[in-house]
Amino acid sequence: MRLEGEVALVTGGGAGLGRAIVDRYVMEGARVAILDKSAAGLEALRERHGDAVVGIEGDVRLLNSHREAVARCIEAFGKLDCLVSNAGVWDYLTQLVDIPEDQLSDAFEEMFAVNVKGYILAAKAALPALYRSKGGAIFTVSNAGFYPGGGGVLYTAGKHAVIGLIKQLAHEWGPHIRVNGIAPGGILNCDLRGLKTLGLQDKTIASIPLSEMLDPVLPTGRCATADEYAGAYVFFATRAENVPLTGSVLNIDGGMGVRGLFETSLGAQLGKHFD
Repeated sequence: MRLEGEVALVTGGGAGLGRAIVDRYVMEGARVAILDKSAAGLEALRERHGDAVVGIEGDVRLLNSHREAVARCIEAFGKLDCLVSNAGVWDYLTQLVDIPEDQLSDAFEEMFAVNVKGYILAAKAALPALYRSKGGAIFTVSNAGFYPGGGGVLYTAGKHAVIGLIKQLAHEWGPHIRVNGIAPGGILNCDLRGLKTLGLQDKTIASIPLSEMLDPVLPTGRCATADEYAGAYVFFATRAENVPLTGSVLNIDGGMGVRGLFETSLGAQLGKHFD
């Protein structure tokens, strides 16, 4: 098992991709702390993995939640080797023209508070422990960190910001701590929720026919599941494999950059608003 004896902290680990990462890490021999807002999701993981995991209910927008998660992790397992910042929200491809003016600022604040500030707060809280263990940090990006069309303007801007965060932290923390990112494409069986500000908090990405949308255009031929993405997180966390690896982002999106997502410009739709 490649992560035998290692200890990880995963944010947003209660469902979807985060849960798949937790499951795979435990299978590979790691012990895992999970910070998530869902008490039910955390309890399900405890029942599944027993003493190999510890759950912390909290809000990734708050530094104190991250501090508690790191403290509980160290209390339970004695150290922290790998931070996986993964919690996020989506905007369901909402274009700027469709965001009401009176909701735009609040929607921006919500998106960046979870998807960008939440990562920075996790890094701040975990830094002392990662320094002591000479560990690493992994941040979940998205194909939207590289290309348009994987989200709306808020999500895409936020994921581009995360790539900048990864590069800057790798610059600041080397040679003591390695910092990298993983950018998945569409994920089947995922529970990614939308912005509360835009009334999307109860909508999950599982409600979108991703296979129907992506299978015909992906060079790999099909959309991957959360479990199938989890192996990349194992590789990036494995000390023997990541010696030369920092400041990197693995674009693991099914080949979107080779094929492209759309054949026509979305700008053609503006006429319905202004013509």
